[in-house]
Amino acid sequence: MTRAHLHKLMTVLMAGALAGLVLAAAALPAALVFGIGFSALAAPYSELPNSLRTPPTAQRSNLYANDGTTLITSFYQEDRVDVPLAEVAPVMRQAIIAAEDARFHEHSGVDVRGVVRAFTVNQRDGATRQGASTLTMQYVRNVLGSDPRLTERQRRAATEITTARKLQEMRYALALERELSKDEILARYLNIAYFGAGAYGVAAASKRYFSKSPADLTLAESALLAGLVQSPDTDDPINGDADAALRRRAYVLDRLVELGQLVADEAARAKAEPINLRPSETPNDCTAVPEAHNDWGFFCDWFTRWWNAQPAFGATVDERQLSLRRGGYSIVSSLDPAVQRATTEQVRRLYGPNDRYAAPTAVVQPGTGRVLAMAVNRNYGVQANPAGQKNRPNTVNQLVAGGGAIEGYQAGSTFKLFTMLAALESGLPLRTEFDAPDRIVTGYPVTGPTSCDGYWCPRNANSSVDGRHTMWTAFGLSVNTYFAWLAERVGADRVVEMAERLGIVFRSADDAGLARHGARTWGPFTLGVSATTPLDVANAYATVAAEGTWCAPLPVVSVTDAAGRPVAAAQPDCRQVVDPDVARAAADAARCPVGDQSMYRQCAGGTATDLHEKVGRPVAGKTGSSERYATETVVAFTPQLAVATMATNPDDPRDAVGRATQSRLVTAVGEVLAFTLRDEPVRDFVPPSEVTAFQPTGPRTGD
Repeated sequence: MTRAHLHKLMTVLMAGALAGLVLAAAALPAALVFGIGFSALAAPYSELPNSLRTPPTAQRSNLYANDGTTLITSFYQEDRVDVPLAEVAPVMRQAIIAAEDARFHEHSGVDVRGVVRAFTVNQRDGATRQGASTLTMQYVRNVLGSDPRLTERQRRAATEITTARKLQEMRYALALERELSKDEILARYLNIAYFGAGAYGVAAASKRYFSKSPADLTLAESALLAGLVQSPDTDDPINGDADAALRRRAYVLDRLVELGQLVADEAARAKAEPINLRPSETPNDCTAVPEAHNDWGFFCDWFTRWWNAQPAFGATVDERQLSLRRGGYSIVSSLDPAVQRATTEQVRRLYGPNDRYAAPTAVVQPGTGRVLAMAVNRNYGVQANPAGQKNRPNTVNQLVAGGGAIEGYQAGSTFKLFTMLAALESGLPLRTEFDAPDRIVTGYPVTGPTSCDGYWCPRNANSSVDGRHTMWTAFGLSVNTYFAWLAERVGADRVVEMAERLGIVFRSADDAGLARHGARTWGPFTLGVSATTPLDVANAYATVAAEGTWCAPLPVVSVTDAAGRPVAAAQPDCRQVVDPDVARAAADAARCPVGDQSMYRQCAGGTATDLHEKVGRPVAGKTGSSERYATETVVAFTPQLAVATMATNPDDPRDAVGRATQSRLVTAVGEVLAFTLRDEPVRDFVPPSEVTAFQPTGPRTGD
């Protein structure tokens, strides 16, 4: 055995034997201590727990706007973000070593001299005042105590004050030091240590206490932070004892002088400095979005719902949430702050936060599904509301995208799009004519006010639209009886299937039941009696804008993990669901309601004819009113953008918003389109073929 091996052997034996004395927990038999010592010397690095070889340090994930720099919020269990050692001020590195392990560069993971010193002090004082833990041993304890792959019981055992635990720390520390450089260990320690006030790691601590990066820490600031590690909860100068923090700072400065790394005059000047705290708190979760941008909360909430549905981030919702709060992801969202601001301004012109009516609105990019804005006239938050006001002025319910307690709202005649698409796909052309009466009796059995002897018999909203129509004019003037006839000719089940194909989700149990088991007789579906959301409607119309390419609604532009690797889940999920020529034909007819003109100049009036003038470019869309004008909906799109807004009382669907609301929605949607597209080139729609426009054909699909 060489002298070097003999020295290592003696180090381990002495460390193991003295650790038990230091802790005064129990006197271990000499044979056991020696056995542990020998096994530690023989244990290879590869047999260490995975957490020590590849530390699973929890890091916060940051959610940014689409510019990649505007922070929306963060998600974390522990406020931490890892930084390389080169990004930590040299004086901070010196201070932490002086405070916690002055012989860090001299020992091999276990400081025998420190163990002897601790044993002497503890024997003299009759209590365990010094524990002789090196930085490497502290790092081991921190990793094992925070490892998410261990059970809570295992994590407690990793940090409990016992002789066995101390010996294990020594064994692991010796193994780590054989494989890692001192700088690697120091960097890992600085990124995992707790500095108080909820800040884990030196980067979070620098921001929490001084609102700066660790590279910019001064001598006094570094000494203060280094001093906090010993008692972070009690010495924290923000929430704890500022005087104790100053005493610890002075101790660290004195240690730097003793170690020859600082002259006494510099230490004295640093001691004389006030703490000069500039605390900043990292936002956590959607309720912590900046106060000035509270409206971002609804988008943030929808983002978390999307994240929770992505298998790429874990097998279960719990695993995905843990991944978000510990994984250190950098997430660039699709939220455009300027578009969000403009949309929110329009929505709040419609209704105030405390108005019983709401105007949830979604802005979607065709061809990618990315959502640029989600706005509603409510405050995002959990603050209590006045009695009887469930969702106003404060709510965290997803009023724009639905889910949870929100099933959605009736979108009225905007659903006629699905009937038109189903008819076009079946081979009927846009010029399909029908002499639409004021009322039509269908073969669909229903009860209630729209029933004639047990069968659905809808009427037109205005007798002036009665008469002969094509799809162009019937869609433009929203002729109910034409679309009731068309749905019956095509088959209501095909209309329902088309809506689902374009992303309409049936969140109501009654609607889902009808879609699954009663679609063939669900004739009223064509008039929008099913609950839906602005996001679903906007994305369905965006599918037509993208010539039949449906994309799953997407809240992100990119997601990269803590190592900078891109995550594939951030890419658009798109597929062709409707034949392009069928979609072009539907878009051509959809130009009629909003005052534009079809490629074949077949429009003859609409329900929102001033929208085209507001937008100032080719545009298509549709209006919709539910029974007795309980809700109003307006959706409009260009080849580059789709916007949908709905007016409703989310707490009482029987409380009608009234017919006059529609014109105000048209103005709002037109303003949002015009603002968002202000710098975009003008693009026209691609005309449908003459066959699809004028000649009956066989069925066509987008598959």
